[in-house]
Amino acid sequence: MQAERLLIDVAESRTTALAYRASGSARASVLLVLAHGAGAPQTHPWMVRMAGALAARAIDVVTFNFLYAEAKRRVPDKNPVLEATWRAVVGAVRGRDEFAAGRLFIGGKSMGGRIATQVAADPSPIEGLSGLVLLGYPLHPPGRPDKLRVAHLERVQPPMLFVQGSRDAFGGAAELEPFVRALSPRGTRVLPIEGGDHSLAVPRKSGLDADQVVGRVADAIAAFTA
Repeated sequence: MQAERLLIDVAESRTTALAYRASGSARASVLLVLAHGAGAPQTHPWMVRMAGALAARAIDVVTFNFLYAEAKRRVPDKNPVLEATWRAVVGAVRGRDEFAAGRLFIGGKSMGGRIATQVAADPSPIEGLSGLVLLGYPLHPPGRPDKLRVAHLERVQPPMLFVQGSRDAFGGAAELEPFVRALSPRGTRVLPIEGGDHSLAVPRKSGLDADQVVGRVADAIAAFTA
């Protein structure tokens, strides 16, 4: 799928976003802005495949690079810069006529999703936010279940969909479930991917290939955002 390239100013810097327009619809009713994980930019094949699958389900999808990824640096920016980038991207995208009307959802892969929740938990959250889609939420660093990243989640008002592999080293679905249940219901839930790792990849013996897993996840996101 051909994506439209957008340039977005972030303070004194600039980053790139890619817009995947919904298939078969002149104006989609849902816009999902997705951020990449810490280790790869928005052009990673997994991000491109997921964005295409969602666009095929009548969802406008916009991905973007955090500033460090745009500059081809390996070390992620500090939290304030990551959050400022999120806000700048959402503001710029919502300012475009073709994306102004759809119900807004944000989220991302791993770190990208975590930063989205921090932005949503801020005392000045993004206006008009309908929900969050979190793909492999990094509950804690691998091997450090004592260093949880959940304290801010109770301040997130819109519903959240956590798509979590059962063998995710950053916290499997069963490990995440109790924290999600403790949140006010509001439609927030965990979609477990049996056998899935942090990238939601499943063992070959499962009989599922990458496209089938992405399709299942995209179906769940389409239902969540409907």
